[in-house]
Amino acid sequence: MEIGISTFVETTPDVHTGKTISHAQRIQEIVEEIVLADQVGLDVYGIGEHHREDFAASAPEVILAAAAPLTKNIRLTSAVTVLSSVDPVRAFQNFSTLDALSNGRAEMMVGRGSFIESFPLFGYDLKDYHELFEDHLELLLKIRASEKVIWRGGIRPAIDNLGVYPRPVQEKLPVWIGSGGNTESVIRAGVLGLPLVLAIIGGSPLNFEPLVRLYQRTAANAGHDAKKLTVASHSHGFIAKTTEEAVEKFYAPTAHVMNVLGKERGWGPYTRNTFDHARRLEGALYVGDPKTVAEKIIYLRKNIGITRFMLHLPLGTMPHEDVMEAIRLLGEEVAPMVRKEIAEWESGL
Repeated sequence: MEIGISTFVETTPDVHTGKTISHAQRIQEIVEEIVLADQVGLDVYGIGEHHREDFAASAPEVILAAAAPLTKNIRLTSAVTVLSSVDPVRAFQNFSTLDALSNGRAEMMVGRGSFIESFPLFGYDLKDYHELFEDHLELLLKIRASEKVIWRGGIRPAIDNLGVYPRPVQEKLPVWIGSGGNTESVIRAGVLGLPLVLAIIGGSPLNFEPLVRLYQRTAANAGHDAKKLTVASHSHGFIAKTTEEAVEKFYAPTAHVMNVLGKERGWGPYTRNTFDHARRLEGALYVGDPKTVAEKIIYLRKNIGITRFMLHLPLGTMPHEDVMEAIRLLGEEVAPMVRKEIAEWESGL
């Protein structure tokens, strides 16, 4: 069972002071957080690509590259790379460079993205939203498989027997499919035999169990060994020494972010009742003391089959020292509890 962190490098106003830190400060803090995550034994750290004022990470691979020489074991991934609006040749080159800097610890998590700012920014037409992803994913996997590439797609210009460099340290640079629960994405990952990441950020995580089974069946039917494929979850949460402290610190920034996004997308208001309901064992919010969070991750593994858990934190802007303490608790207290329980449970299956 792998355990790690994902973040969007948010720079929203602090709900208590009203101040907004600079993009530069938040990016520098992220490097410190990655280094700590490595030191406390976490398995993976992921950064999501966004192109908005309230997110500082338009180039996750650059931030990850800054942390690569400062870390030893932790895997470094995007979460996600918006593959529809980035050239797959350049994306592969960037992550191969990250793989060199980290000596074989780079990964890519690719998706279509839930925000659309990158499309007009890079000159893409939203009407091509789906076709662009199909085109770019096909080319990315072609580049991964062969140093010299011959490829012709639908939108992106063809490549006629050209080399793509540098090549990664790893024999195959890991490419994950990120999905918010879309059946089409789950089937695509299964057919291609690619690892799957599910964004489980609302409702009951148990609702994702049929998607995991569909992924495994699809992979097996496509000739892949489903037992070797991994399924990850990305879920919001926060850890403190006590559940009361975790709730007090995490609720306000969470409510602020969810209500800002809610106005953009037509969601209902995010209230304390919404927050508390999601904190239940069967809910999608991982907030509490180490024992509480560990129990929820174990529940997720046993009931849904998740083999990698990524705690998304912070949500909104939180003090850097609070985020560092949450990372420390995840690595030093939560992860050992989860790994021990899961290892004992799997040995009895």
